[in-house]
This record gives sequence, structure tokens and C-alpha cells, in this order.
Amino acid sequence: MDTAGARAAARRPLPLLLALLAAAYGVAAVGALAGSGSREVYASLRLPAWAPPGWLFGPVWTVLYATIAVAAWLGVRRGRPELRRPALLWWSAQLLLNLAWTPLFFAAGRYGLALAEICLLLAAVAATIAVFAKAYRPAALLLVPYALWVAFATALNASIWLLNR
Repeated sequence: MDTAGARAAARRPLPLLLALLAAAYGVAAVGALAGSGSREVYASLRLPAWAPPGWLFGPVWTVLYATIAVAAWLGVRRGRPELRRPALLWWSAQLLLNLAWTPLFFAAGRYGLALAEICLLLAAVAATIAVFAKAYRPAALLLVPYALWVAFATALNASIWLLNR
């Protein structure tokens, strides 16, 4: 979105919020399709003792995708105009990396490659938070739980990769 487009979108808050929610939950839907057997796969893996139960992931991601979208919405609406575009570029990059993990892990069973990918995701989320912190700090703060969950998921992915080689 160019600067003029970001300014125009900032004047139409509800359609922008709906579009960002659609993007975030679109990633969730594609992930659900790509990982349609994820419950069975997760249950069949050797897991570390600290692994959460499989049913927990759906509710956590449902909340996180909402905060991811609202953070972008706030960043575009209230963020410093010169940082709106970089913030949305990083936001889009992390969302695409988020999209790629589920097929790698669940559909392809490539736990090592999924680990490398989720490390890139974690770095992209950190960069997104850094840009949002300069643009509009409350938007960055909304992404902190997401970063913490991705960091936890990275450790879990690493453990699963080591336990299931």
C-alpha cells in the first residue's frame, strides 16, 4: 500500500480493519487446510514433557490472528505516515512466513526445514515489532504475545525435530 493509499485507508477504518482481519484469518484458513491431519500428526509425535495439548493451538491462534490484524490496523491508522509502508511490508512478510510453516511441518513432515522457516518467522515478527514501535507503540505491544508464542513454538519445533529424527 503506497502512502496515499495508506492515508485513504486510514480515513476508512472499518473496511481496512475487515481487510486486515480477512488477511490474517485467510492465513489461518489456509493453514487449517494444509494441516488438515495436524491433530493426528501431533498426537503421533514424540513430544517434550512441556508440550501443550493439541487442543490448545486453535484457541491461541484464533486470538493471536485477531491481535496481528488489529496491530496492523492501528499502525496504519495512527502510525507515523512515513513508517506506514515499511510497517505493512514487514507485517505482510511475517504473515507470509506464518503461512508457510504449517504445510512444512504438518503436511510435508519436514521438521528441520520447518524449524529453519519458523526461525525466519520469529526474526520477521521481531522486525515487525521494531518498525511498529517506531510508528505507533501500542500496535507493537499488541504483537508481543504473538512473538512470545512464536518463540515458544520455535523451541517446541526444535524439540520435536530432535526427538523424531
